[in-house]
Amino acid sequence: MTEKGSIGIFDSGYGGLTVFKEIIKELPEYDYIYLGDNARAPYGSRSFETVYQFTLECVKLLFQKNCPLVILACNTASARALRNIQQKDLPIIAPQNRVLGVIRPTAEVIGNFSKTKHIGIFATEGTVKSESYILEIQKFFPDVVITQEACPMWVPLIENNEHLSEGADYFVKKHIENLFDKDNKIDTVLLGCTHYPLLLPKIKQFIPEEINIITQGEIVAKSLKNYLQRHPEIDERLNKNGKKEFYTTIESEWFNEKAAIFFGENLQAKKIKEY
Repeated sequence: MTEKGSIGIFDSGYGGLTVFKEIIKELPEYDYIYLGDNARAPYGSRSFETVYQFTLECVKLLFQKNCPLVILACNTASARALRNIQQKDLPIIAPQNRVLGVIRPTAEVIGNFSKTKHIGIFATEGTVKSESYILEIQKFFPDVVITQEACPMWVPLIENNEHLSEGADYFVKKHIENLFDKDNKIDTVLLGCTHYPLLLPKIKQFIPEEINIITQGEIVAKSLKNYLQRHPEIDERLNKNGKKEFYTTIESEWFNEKAAIFFGENLQAKKIKEY
């Protein structure tokens, strides 16, 4: 009998903690290992090939730590690495393991929130350029019009804990105005980066109050619960002791200080020594 393992949660930095927090609310009984590749973050402006290589290295690390199921809690990694890992790498390196992302679960439901069938997406440059959301959403909602807006300053503002400062106002307002200038029929916006929920108070200041603002954490958590119910062969390989471990590729003290902003509680992460 193979030793049971944990669900791996991967992000390029801290944003995945907003998704992880919701997953724990939905599925508190499972064991989890979170890995943040903070030393090489942000991924949003990196090339397709670089994001793929970095993500694959981190997925392999989580496999080594006995995670038979890994969630890419990062939109950029989901957009630029997931398909290659699923189709090219998994059959060779770990055919019994599974890697899931955050884009498809969101795409499966996002159209249900819009009455006008016009949806806006705020995301990193990498996610926008990949057009992954456009491709995935149109599989499920072919009549929906999707407009994207890349927000390169939003992640740095959040990671430097400036996201609720007056200095953030310009960059938040600018990208909201850009999006609605492109399409004034939008009635639903998706925060297509796991960092962006921390900007919600600012976004709500500058966006019309009748607009639906969709964050991913709860959607991904419910999708994961459904996945495990549909795949008992994966569920049986997972420990259910409610244990949580955190790893980072930077000094753990730096990670712990910023991670609390995203996770809502103090963490004790360990630095991972190798990629």
